[in-house]
Amino acid sequence: MYNNKSEELKPFLVPGRRVHLAGIGGTSMHSLGLVLKQFGVDVSGSDMTATSYTDMLEAKGIPVHIGHDAKNIEGAEVIIRTAAIHDDNVEIAAARKKGLLIFERAQAWGVIMQAYKNAICISGTHGKTTTTALITHILMEAAWDPTVMIGSYLPLLHASHRVGQGDTIVLESCEYCDSFLNFSPSLAVILNIEEDHLDYFKDLADIQKSFRKFASMASKGVLANGDDPHTLEALKDMEFSTFGLGEHNRIRAINMCPDWRHFDVVCDGQVYCHVDLGVMGKHNAMNALAAAGVAWMIGVPGEVAARGLAGYHGARRRMEFKGRYNGADIYDDYGHHPDEIAATYEVVKQMGYDRVILVFQPHTYTRTKALFHEFVEVLKNADHLVVPEIFAARETDTLGMSSTQICAQIPGSVYCRNLEETAAYLREIARPGDMILTSGCGDVYRACHMLLRYNYNGHI
Repeated sequence: MYNNKSEELKPFLVPGRRVHLAGIGGTSMHSLGLVLKQFGVDVSGSDMTATSYTDMLEAKGIPVHIGHDAKNIEGAEVIIRTAAIHDDNVEIAAARKKGLLIFERAQAWGVIMQAYKNAICISGTHGKTTTTALITHILMEAAWDPTVMIGSYLPLLHASHRVGQGDTIVLESCEYCDSFLNFSPSLAVILNIEEDHLDYFKDLADIQKSFRKFASMASKGVLANGDDPHTLEALKDMEFSTFGLGEHNRIRAINMCPDWRHFDVVCDGQVYCHVDLGVMGKHNAMNALAAAGVAWMIGVPGEVAARGLAGYHGARRRMEFKGRYNGADIYDDYGHHPDEIAATYEVVKQMGYDRVILVFQPHTYTRTKALFHEFVEVLKNADHLVVPEIFAARETDTLGMSSTQICAQIPGSVYCRNLEETAAYLREIARPGDMILTSGCGDVYRACHMLLRYNYNGHI
């Protein structure tokens, strides 16, 4: 939840101070630990399990305690925690008893980005990871040596983060719980605004209010989707630059090819660069247009931006090819909102498969209930739909929601109680010419792994 206490935290994020990170093994938290270490902060951390991230931290000289214990915070002057660490955590309770200040992860990132000349914050309901990845490719091609925080593994970085020595930081900026309002953007990017996270926000107007506040915090400018009416409504009467396909946009695409992979970018009426993308779809073209717009606004030459964009071929869990089973190609995608699923399906239809088997795992009961009819409409497009039970994430079911209710609205769809049952069913029906596409931001990707481990003798 938004609670900007950056001025209180700032004195602790300097050389010689001791900071403990509770839940340090996560994507964003381990990156935070590495950045703080680079700043000269004495960092320690803890998490419930050892991972490749915790191994990396240890290798960099950051001690990581496996398991939470009050002893882990000994010597710490301040605590920074991930959202998964609640007030009843033993380390948090011990910190309160000692009178230590406790901050959220987003608040720490907000302080850190104040140290950079360019703090580029990428927000929006959809497309944050891809756009952040595209900008990263551009900045790396430009040799700007950026610091990066991205929500997925990026092959270029061999990681989901990068700690650079340059004066630019680029971060995904999520609106959930008003998290991005803790940030300090120099350039704020808004890709789109739709109804989502309705377990926190009241409605679309409440979401728009949060994005408007985020935009107002940008010190050097705002780049927003000029083709999205929800975004334009949110930013009404504010000063901002727009990107999009319409002629009214300051940054726009022309000469667009039918598969959305090749086009020219025009900025202030002048051709900035020609784009050749390694990914398909209108949504990716819009993400690339936003990335090109950012590059132009911060002074990257057009030919450098073009080379950077051409080098991007996807991030993990973004239409990621996983392998083949019984002649069927298996892909995995993070899409968990109706608009994201629709955009991905537009790409899939161009790929020439005989049949698309969509395995969609709904994420959270509140999202499923709030967008139920939208989910049903988009999921009807699949040649064959398989729906595992809802991934609860942070919730318990107080709404009486189940994936069976989606299947009841779509003739021929198949409900599976769990991913083991899902994988078993896919093994029965997969055939050459099929695409099996798993979709969702929970653990539906495990169904891909189960298929690929199967050895045709009935063993995993």
